[in-house]
Amino acid sequence: MNVFLDRFVPAPLPTAAEAFRADVRQFLSTEMPTLPADRRARSWMGFDAGFSRKLAARGWVGVTLPGAWGGAEMDAFSRFVLVEELLTAGAPVSAHWIADRQSGPLINKFGTDAQRAFYLPRICRGEAFFCIGMSEPNAGSDLASVGTRATQRPDGGWTLAGRKIWTTNAQHCHFMIALVRTSGTPADRQQGLSQFIVDLSLPGVTVRPITDLAGDAHFSEVFLDDVPLSDDALIGQEGSGWMQVNAELAFERSGPERIYSSIVLLDRWIDTLRTRAGSSHTATVGRFATHLAALRELSLSVTARLAAGESPIVEAALVKDLGTTFEQEIPAVIEAALGMNPDESVDAELLRTCAYVSQICPTYSLRGGTREILRGMIARGLGLR
Repeated sequence: MNVFLDRFVPAPLPTAAEAFRADVRQFLSTEMPTLPADRRARSWMGFDAGFSRKLAARGWVGVTLPGAWGGAEMDAFSRFVLVEELLTAGAPVSAHWIADRQSGPLINKFGTDAQRAFYLPRICRGEAFFCIGMSEPNAGSDLASVGTRATQRPDGGWTLAGRKIWTTNAQHCHFMIALVRTSGTPADRQQGLSQFIVDLSLPGVTVRPITDLAGDAHFSEVFLDDVPLSDDALIGQEGSGWMQVNAELAFERSGPERIYSSIVLLDRWIDTLRTRAGSSHTATVGRFATHLAALRELSLSVTARLAAGESPIVEAALVKDLGTTFEQEIPAVIEAALGMNPDESVDAELLRTCAYVSQICPTYSLRGGTREILRGMIARGLGLR
Protein backbone atom coordinates (compact mmCIF):
# COMPACT_ATOMS: atom_id res chain seq x y z
CA MET A 1 0.00 0.00 0.00
CA ASN A 2 2.83 2.40 0.81
CA VAL A 3 4.23 2.01 -2.69
CA PHE A 4 0.85 3.12 -4.09
CA LEU A 5 0.43 6.04 -1.69
CA ASP A 6 3.97 7.20 -2.42
CA ARG A 7 2.73 8.13 -5.89
CA PHE A 8 0.82 11.04 -4.32
CA VAL A 9 3.68 13.48 -3.82
CA PRO A 10 2.65 16.92 -2.50
CA ALA A 11 2.64 19.40 -5.36
CA PRO A 12 2.11 23.04 -4.35
CA LEU A 13 0.89 25.38 -7.06
CA PRO A 14 3.74 27.19 -8.81
CA THR A 15 3.91 30.94 -8.21
CA ALA A 16 2.97 31.72 -11.82
CA ALA A 17 -0.13 29.54 -11.66
CA GLU A 18 -1.27 31.14 -8.40
CA ALA A 19 -0.72 34.60 -9.86
CA PHE A 20 -2.89 33.61 -12.83
CA ARG A 21 -5.82 33.28 -10.43
CA ALA A 22 -6.17 37.06 -10.16
CA ASP A 23 -6.56 37.34 -13.95
CA VAL A 24 -9.30 34.71 -13.97
CA ARG A 25 -11.19 36.36 -11.14
CA GLN A 26 -11.00 39.73 -12.89
CA PHE A 27 -12.38 38.16 -16.07
CA LEU A 28 -15.24 36.53 -14.16
CA SER A 29 -16.10 39.79 -12.42
CA THR A 30 -16.87 41.38 -15.80
CA GLU A 31 -17.82 38.53 -18.12
CA MET A 32 -19.57 35.98 -15.89
CA PRO A 33 -23.32 35.87 -16.67
CA THR A 34 -25.55 36.95 -13.78
CA LEU A 35 -27.21 33.72 -12.72
CA PRO A 36 -28.99 32.52 -9.56
CA ALA A 37 -27.31 29.78 -7.55
CA ASP A 38 -29.54 27.01 -8.92
CA ARG A 39 -28.34 27.90 -12.46
CA ARG A 40 -24.72 28.32 -11.42
CA ALA A 41 -24.90 24.89 -9.76
CA ARG A 42 -25.17 23.43 -13.28
CA SER A 43 -21.73 24.89 -14.17
CA TRP A 44 -20.01 22.13 -16.15
CA MET A 45 -23.38 21.05 -17.54
CA GLY A 46 -24.27 24.65 -18.41
CA PHE A 47 -23.96 25.24 -22.17
CA ASP A 48 -23.17 28.84 -23.17
CA ALA A 49 -21.23 29.03 -26.43
CA GLY A 50 -20.89 32.80 -26.15
CA PHE A 51 -19.23 32.59 -22.75
CA SER A 52 -16.89 29.84 -23.98
CA ARG A 53 -15.84 32.03 -26.91
CA LYS A 54 -15.10 34.90 -24.54
CA LEU A 55 -12.78 32.55 -22.69
CA ALA A 56 -11.25 31.47 -26.00
CA ALA A 57 -10.60 35.10 -26.94
CA ARG A 58 -8.45 35.36 -23.82
CA GLY A 59 -6.56 32.21 -24.82
CA TRP A 60 -8.20 30.19 -22.05
CA VAL A 61 -9.60 27.33 -24.12
CA GLY A 62 -6.97 24.77 -25.02
CA VAL A 63 -4.71 26.39 -22.44
CA THR A 64 -2.25 23.49 -22.33
CA LEU A 65 -2.03 23.00 -26.10
CA PRO A 66 1.04 24.08 -28.11
CA GLY A 67 1.19 27.61 -29.47
CA ALA A 68 1.81 26.23 -32.94
CA TRP A 69 -1.76 24.94 -32.95
CA GLY A 70 -3.33 27.98 -31.29
CA GLY A 71 -2.91 26.93 -27.67
CA ALA A 72 -1.68 29.07 -24.77
CA GLU A 73 1.09 26.61 -23.82
CA MET A 74 0.24 26.96 -20.14
CA ASP A 75 1.08 24.13 -17.80
CA ALA A 76 -1.41 21.77 -16.17
CA PHE A 77 -1.25 23.77 -12.93
CA SER A 78 -2.52 26.90 -14.67
CA ARG A 79 -5.39 24.91 -16.09
CA PHE A 80 -6.10 23.62 -12.58
CA VAL A 81 -6.43 27.21 -11.34
CA LEU A 82 -8.63 28.19 -14.28
CA VAL A 83 -10.98 25.24 -13.79
CA GLU A 84 -11.08 25.75 -10.02
CA GLU A 85 -12.12 29.39 -10.41
CA LEU A 86 -14.69 28.67 -13.13
CA LEU A 87 -16.37 25.92 -11.13
CA THR A 88 -16.44 27.74 -7.81
CA ALA A 89 -18.03 30.71 -9.60
CA GLY A 90 -20.53 28.39 -11.29
CA ALA A 91 -19.56 29.51 -14.79
CA PRO A 92 -21.33 27.76 -17.71
CA VAL A 93 -18.38 25.91 -19.26
CA SER A 94 -19.97 22.88 -20.91
CA ALA A 95 -19.62 24.10 -24.49
CA HIS A 96 -15.82 23.92 -24.59
CA TRP A 97 -15.32 21.65 -21.56
CA ILE A 98 -14.67 18.27 -23.19
CA ALA A 99 -12.53 19.63 -26.01
CA ASP A 100 -10.33 21.58 -23.61
CA ARG A 101 -10.02 18.86 -20.98
CA GLN A 102 -9.48 15.74 -23.05
CA SER A 103 -10.32 15.77 -26.76
CA GLY A 104 -7.72 18.43 -27.62
CA PRO A 105 -4.94 16.86 -25.51
CA LEU A 106 -5.80 13.43 -26.96
CA ILE A 107 -5.53 14.69 -30.55
CA ASN A 108 -2.35 16.55 -29.69
CA LYS A 109 -0.77 13.41 -28.20
CA PHE A 110 -1.91 10.72 -30.64
CA GLY A 111 -3.16 12.54 -33.75
CA THR A 112 -1.42 13.31 -37.02
CA ASP A 113 -0.08 16.75 -37.87
CA ALA A 114 -3.01 17.15 -40.26
CA GLN A 115 -5.48 16.39 -37.45
CA ARG A 116 -3.70 18.77 -35.10
CA ALA A 117 -3.67 21.53 -37.71
CA PHE A 118 -7.39 21.14 -38.42
CA TYR A 119 -8.94 20.54 -35.00
CA LEU A 120 -6.73 22.19 -32.40
CA PRO A 121 -6.93 25.81 -33.67
CA ARG A 122 -10.71 25.45 -33.91
CA ILE A 123 -10.86 24.15 -30.34
CA CYS A 124 -8.74 27.04 -29.11
CA ARG A 125 -10.94 29.60 -30.89
CA GLY A 126 -14.09 28.09 -29.38
CA GLU A 127 -15.31 27.01 -32.80
CA ALA A 128 -15.22 23.22 -32.34
CA PHE A 129 -17.10 21.61 -29.47
CA PHE A 130 -16.60 17.91 -28.71
CA CYS A 131 -18.57 15.24 -26.88
CA ILE A 132 -17.42 11.84 -25.58
CA GLY A 133 -18.37 8.66 -27.42
CA MET A 134 -17.40 5.98 -24.91
CA SER A 135 -20.43 4.53 -23.10
CA GLU A 136 -23.09 2.43 -24.83
CA PRO A 137 -26.56 1.26 -23.78
CA ASN A 138 -25.33 -2.32 -23.28
CA ALA A 139 -21.82 -1.55 -22.06
CA GLY A 140 -21.97 1.26 -19.51
CA SER A 141 -18.67 1.73 -17.70
CA ASP A 142 -17.39 -1.61 -19.02
CA LEU A 143 -15.77 0.12 -21.97
CA ALA A 144 -13.95 -3.00 -23.11
CA SER A 145 -17.28 -4.52 -24.13
CA VAL A 146 -18.31 -1.79 -26.57
CA GLY A 147 -20.03 -3.12 -29.67
CA THR A 148 -20.13 -0.09 -31.98
CA ARG A 149 -18.06 -1.11 -34.99
CA ALA A 150 -16.06 0.60 -37.72
CA THR A 151 -15.55 -1.55 -40.81
CA GLN A 152 -12.99 -0.74 -43.48
CA ARG A 153 -14.37 -0.18 -46.97
CA PRO A 154 -12.59 -1.74 -49.95
CA ASP A 155 -12.34 1.66 -51.65
CA GLY A 156 -10.91 3.37 -48.56
CA GLY A 157 -12.35 4.84 -45.41
CA TRP A 158 -14.60 3.27 -42.79
CA THR A 159 -18.28 2.65 -42.14
CA LEU A 160 -19.42 3.24 -38.57
CA ALA A 161 -22.47 1.53 -37.04
CA GLY A 162 -23.75 1.39 -33.46
CA ARG A 163 -24.97 3.58 -30.60
CA LYS A 164 -23.42 5.77 -27.93
CA ILE A 165 -25.05 7.11 -24.79
CA TRP A 166 -24.19 9.63 -22.06
CA THR A 167 -22.85 11.85 -24.86
CA THR A 168 -23.21 15.13 -22.99
CA ASN A 169 -24.56 17.99 -25.11
CA ALA A 170 -24.10 16.03 -28.33
CA GLN A 171 -26.99 18.00 -29.81
CA HIS A 172 -24.85 21.17 -29.52
CA CYS A 173 -21.46 19.71 -30.47
CA HIS A 174 -19.62 19.53 -33.75
CA PHE A 175 -17.56 16.39 -33.19
CA MET A 176 -17.45 13.23 -31.09
CA ILE A 177 -14.42 11.06 -30.35
CA ALA A 178 -15.79 7.53 -30.38
CA LEU A 179 -14.23 4.37 -28.98
CA VAL A 180 -15.30 1.58 -31.33
CA ARG A 181 -14.38 -1.94 -32.33
CA THR A 182 -12.39 -2.36 -35.54
CA SER A 183 -11.63 -6.06 -35.17
CA GLY A 184 -12.73 -9.07 -33.15
CA THR A 185 -15.82 -9.15 -30.94
CA PRO A 186 -16.75 -7.73 -27.52
CA ALA A 187 -15.48 -11.02 -26.07
CA ASP A 188 -11.96 -9.95 -27.10
CA ARG A 189 -12.18 -7.15 -24.54
CA GLN A 190 -9.38 -4.58 -24.92
CA GLN A 191 -8.11 -5.97 -28.20
CA GLY A 192 -9.29 -4.53 -31.50
CA LEU A 193 -10.51 -1.15 -30.21
CA SER A 194 -9.81 2.15 -31.98
CA GLN A 195 -10.78 5.81 -31.68
CA PHE A 196 -12.34 7.93 -34.41
CA ILE A 197 -13.28 11.58 -34.74
CA VAL A 198 -16.90 11.66 -35.90
CA ASP A 199 -18.30 14.78 -37.56
CA LEU A 200 -21.81 14.90 -36.11
CA SER A 201 -23.16 16.56 -39.25
CA LEU A 202 -22.43 13.46 -41.36
CA PRO A 203 -25.28 11.44 -42.86
CA GLY A 204 -26.32 8.56 -40.65
CA VAL A 205 -25.76 10.44 -37.36
CA THR A 206 -28.88 10.99 -35.23
CA VAL A 207 -28.73 12.71 -31.84
CA ARG A 208 -31.62 12.27 -29.41
CA PRO A 209 -31.43 14.34 -26.21
CA ILE A 210 -32.83 12.68 -23.09
CA THR A 211 -34.50 14.85 -20.43
CA ASP A 212 -33.29 14.05 -16.92
CA LEU A 213 -35.01 14.29 -13.55
CA ALA A 214 -33.99 17.93 -13.16
CA GLY A 215 -35.59 18.87 -16.48
CA ASP A 216 -32.32 19.35 -18.38
CA ALA A 217 -31.54 17.65 -21.68
CA HIS A 218 -27.76 17.45 -21.80
CA PHE A 219 -27.81 13.65 -21.60
CA SER A 220 -28.02 12.29 -25.16
CA GLU A 221 -28.04 9.09 -27.17
CA VAL A 222 -26.30 9.07 -30.54
CA PHE A 223 -27.31 6.62 -33.27
CA LEU A 224 -24.67 5.80 -35.88
CA ASP A 225 -26.29 4.21 -38.93
CA ASP A 226 -23.58 3.33 -41.49
CA VAL A 227 -21.81 6.65 -41.06
CA PRO A 228 -19.09 7.13 -43.72
CA LEU A 229 -15.72 8.07 -42.24
CA SER A 230 -12.56 8.95 -44.13
CA ASP A 231 -9.23 7.32 -43.30
CA ASP A 232 -8.06 10.45 -41.53
CA ALA A 233 -10.87 10.12 -38.96
CA LEU A 234 -8.81 7.42 -37.19
CA ILE A 235 -6.80 8.71 -34.22
CA GLY A 236 -3.48 6.98 -33.67
CA GLN A 237 -3.03 3.38 -34.73
CA GLU A 238 -5.84 0.97 -35.50
CA GLY A 239 -6.21 -1.29 -32.46
CA SER A 240 -4.57 1.13 -30.00
CA GLY A 241 -7.85 2.58 -28.75
CA TRP A 242 -7.73 0.96 -25.32
CA MET A 243 -4.37 2.48 -24.47
CA GLN A 244 -5.45 5.86 -25.81
CA VAL A 245 -8.79 5.95 -24.01
CA ASN A 246 -7.12 5.17 -20.70
CA ALA A 247 -4.75 8.09 -21.23
CA GLU A 248 -7.81 10.24 -21.95
CA LEU A 249 -9.59 9.06 -18.80
CA ALA A 250 -6.63 10.14 -16.67
CA PHE A 251 -7.40 13.70 -17.78
CA GLU A 252 -11.13 13.23 -17.21
CA ARG A 253 -11.04 11.74 -13.73
CA SER A 254 -8.45 13.70 -11.80
CA GLY A 255 -9.17 17.41 -12.10
CA PRO A 256 -11.08 19.91 -9.95
CA GLU A 257 -14.30 19.00 -11.76
CA ARG A 258 -14.30 15.80 -9.67
CA ILE A 259 -14.31 17.83 -6.45
CA TYR A 260 -16.37 20.96 -7.04
CA SER A 261 -19.61 19.72 -8.62
CA SER A 262 -21.62 20.64 -5.49
CA ILE A 263 -19.55 23.63 -4.41
CA VAL A 264 -22.07 26.31 -5.42
CA LEU A 265 -24.64 24.69 -3.12
CA LEU A 266 -22.13 24.50 -0.26
CA ASP A 267 -21.17 28.15 -0.68
CA ARG A 268 -24.82 29.23 -0.84
CA TRP A 269 -25.58 27.31 2.37
CA ILE A 270 -22.59 28.82 4.16
CA ASP A 271 -23.73 32.29 3.11
CA THR A 272 -27.10 31.55 4.73
CA LEU A 273 -25.46 30.26 7.92
CA ARG A 274 -23.44 33.47 8.23
CA THR A 275 -26.67 35.40 8.69
CA ARG A 276 -27.65 33.30 11.71
CA ALA A 277 -26.05 33.65 15.09
CA GLY A 278 -24.96 30.53 16.91
CA SER A 279 -25.28 28.11 14.01
CA SER A 280 -25.23 24.46 15.03
CA HIS A 281 -23.57 23.47 11.75
CA THR A 282 -20.09 24.93 12.35
CA ALA A 283 -18.49 21.50 12.84
CA THR A 284 -20.13 20.21 9.64
CA VAL A 285 -18.80 23.12 7.62
CA GLY A 286 -15.35 22.55 9.12
CA ARG A 287 -15.46 18.88 8.17
CA PHE A 288 -16.36 19.76 4.59
CA ALA A 289 -13.50 22.26 4.48
CA THR A 290 -10.91 19.74 5.69
CA HIS A 291 -12.14 17.08 3.28
CA LEU A 292 -11.98 19.55 0.41
CA ALA A 293 -8.44 20.58 1.35
CA ALA A 294 -7.25 16.95 1.33
CA LEU A 295 -8.99 16.17 -1.97
CA ARG A 296 -7.51 19.26 -3.55
CA GLU A 297 -4.00 18.16 -2.54
CA LEU A 298 -4.61 14.72 -4.06
CA SER A 299 -5.86 16.29 -7.28
CA LEU A 300 -2.84 18.60 -7.44
CA SER A 301 -0.56 15.61 -6.97
CA VAL A 302 -2.12 13.89 -9.99
CA THR A 303 -1.91 17.17 -11.92
CA ALA A 304 1.84 17.13 -11.31
CA ARG A 305 2.05 13.63 -12.78
CA LEU A 306 0.10 14.78 -15.85
CA ALA A 307 2.35 17.83 -16.20
CA ALA A 308 5.33 15.45 -16.23
CA GLY A 309 3.82 13.60 -19.20
CA GLU A 310 2.75 10.56 -17.20
CA SER A 311 -0.60 8.74 -17.36
CA PRO A 312 -1.63 8.22 -13.69
CA ILE A 313 -4.70 6.09 -14.40
CA VAL A 314 -5.09 4.45 -10.98
CA GLU A 315 -4.30 7.62 -9.05
CA ALA A 316 -6.89 9.50 -11.08
CA ALA A 317 -9.44 6.78 -10.30
CA LEU A 318 -8.82 7.26 -6.58
CA VAL A 319 -9.28 11.03 -6.82
CA LYS A 320 -12.48 10.57 -8.79
CA ASP A 321 -13.92 8.02 -6.34
CA LEU A 322 -13.13 10.06 -3.23
CA GLY A 323 -14.20 13.29 -4.91
CA THR A 324 -17.53 11.82 -5.97
CA THR A 325 -18.23 10.67 -2.41
CA PHE A 326 -17.55 14.20 -1.17
CA GLU A 327 -19.70 15.79 -3.86
CA GLN A 328 -22.63 13.50 -3.09
CA GLU A 329 -22.35 14.00 0.67
CA ILE A 330 -22.81 17.78 0.40
CA PRO A 331 -26.45 17.78 -0.83
CA ALA A 332 -27.39 14.90 1.50
CA VAL A 333 -26.12 16.76 4.57
CA ILE A 334 -27.54 20.14 3.56
CA GLU A 335 -30.93 18.67 2.67
CA ALA A 336 -31.08 17.04 6.11
CA ALA A 337 -29.99 20.28 7.79
CA LEU A 338 -32.68 22.29 6.02
CA GLY A 339 -35.29 19.81 7.24
CA MET A 340 -34.19 19.99 10.89
CA ASN A 341 -36.05 23.24 11.55
CA PRO A 342 -39.14 23.26 9.33
CA ASP A 343 -40.40 26.49 10.94
CA GLU A 344 -37.20 28.35 10.07
CA SER A 345 -37.49 30.45 6.91
CA VAL A 346 -35.16 29.46 4.09
CA ASP A 347 -34.80 31.51 0.96
CA ALA A 348 -36.22 29.98 -2.19
CA GLU A 349 -32.93 30.18 -4.11
CA LEU A 350 -31.14 27.94 -1.61
CA LEU A 351 -34.04 25.46 -1.69
CA ARG A 352 -34.00 25.36 -5.50
CA THR A 353 -30.24 24.87 -5.53
CA CYS A 354 -30.42 22.04 -3.00
CA ALA A 355 -33.27 20.40 -4.92
CA TYR A 356 -31.33 20.51 -8.19
CA VAL A 357 -28.05 19.15 -6.76
CA SER A 358 -29.92 16.43 -4.84
CA GLN A 359 -31.59 15.32 -8.07
CA ILE A 360 -28.47 15.31 -10.22
CA CYS A 361 -25.84 14.06 -7.73
CA PRO A 362 -26.58 10.32 -8.25
CA THR A 363 -25.04 10.76 -11.71
CA TYR A 364 -21.73 11.82 -10.15
CA SER A 365 -20.86 8.20 -9.38
CA LEU A 366 -21.76 7.11 -12.92
CA ARG A 367 -20.10 9.69 -15.18
CA GLY A 368 -16.42 9.14 -15.76
CA GLY A 369 -16.65 5.53 -14.57
CA THR A 370 -18.89 3.95 -11.97
CA ARG A 371 -17.79 3.64 -8.38
CA GLU A 372 -17.57 -0.16 -8.72
CA ILE A 373 -15.30 0.00 -11.78
CA LEU A 374 -13.05 2.61 -10.18
CA ARG A 375 -12.69 0.66 -6.95
CA GLY A 376 -11.71 -2.42 -8.91
CA MET A 377 -8.95 -0.37 -10.56
CA ILE A 378 -7.82 0.98 -7.20
CA ALA A 379 -7.75 -2.53 -5.72
CA ARG A 380 -5.47 -3.67 -8.54
CA GLY A 381 -3.26 -0.64 -7.90
CA LEU A 382 -3.01 -1.69 -4.25
CA GLY A 383 -2.18 -5.25 -5.26
CA LEU A 384 -5.40 -6.59 -3.72
CA ARG A 385 -6.71 -8.30 -6.86
